[in-house]
Amino acid sequence: MMRQTAGRDALSGFADEFAHLNDDILFGEVWSRKDRLSLKMRSILTISALVSKGLIDSSFEYHMQTAKKNGVTKTEMAEILTHLAFYAGWPNAWAAFRVAIAAYKDDEGADGGLFGLGGPNDAYRRYFSGKSYLKPLSDSEETVFMANVTFEPGCRNNWHIHHAKKGGGQILLCTSGCGWYQEWGKKAIALHPGDVITIPSGIKHWHGAAKESWFSHVAVEVPGEDVHNEWLEAVSDEEYDRLS
Repeated sequence: MMRQTAGRDALSGFADEFAHLNDDILFGEVWSRKDRLSLKMRSILTISALVSKGLIDSSFEYHMQTAKKNGVTKTEMAEILTHLAFYAGWPNAWAAFRVAIAAYKDDEGADGGLFGLGGPNDAYRRYFSGKSYLKPLSDSEETVFMANVTFEPGCRNNWHIHHAKKGGGQILLCTSGCGWYQEWGKKAIALHPGDVITIPSGIKHWHGAAKESWFSHVAVEVPGEDVHNEWLEAVSDEEYDRLS
């Protein structure tokens, strides 16, 4: 059950019953019925209702942040407000866009960029500092394996090595945001959309997002003989914080 205290914080001693209905019924019970309607869908409905009534106030700012937290992406929000403009009025949509831009200003690239976000990279979570997302782009049983990897700000993978008896290694095609690539004993390289990194087999390295930016790249697994990955130690906060 969601815990909300806004009603009691503002109205305690003046309108206790209204505060109870707001905090315990609307946010406590209605918003918590996830088996009937997801939190994401409830956020979309709430945003739509408030824009339609022109209620672009502090409560709307709260619901915009909540929508973001409940999984409504920047791309989806832009499309929702564009759609609403034709039904709820152009001025209402303009006002809502101003709030949305402020809410999503730090999320450039959070939608995974060119190829989309994909799902949480749970299978490799223990090899990453921070959250990452994986969207396979090809079937390794049929062709060269490629996947879009998205790192949240500050996320990076551990030092690791792509081993192969012959061939192997990896190619990174940077598509969105800002990131870093570093080989053992060398300076880190800043990465931007359009950059290409070729990683030969046997090279110890890591890659990930810049501290204040989402970052996406397509990882291309280069075919080879007896290929496997060796995951090593994490990139320490001290090492990472020295990058600029």
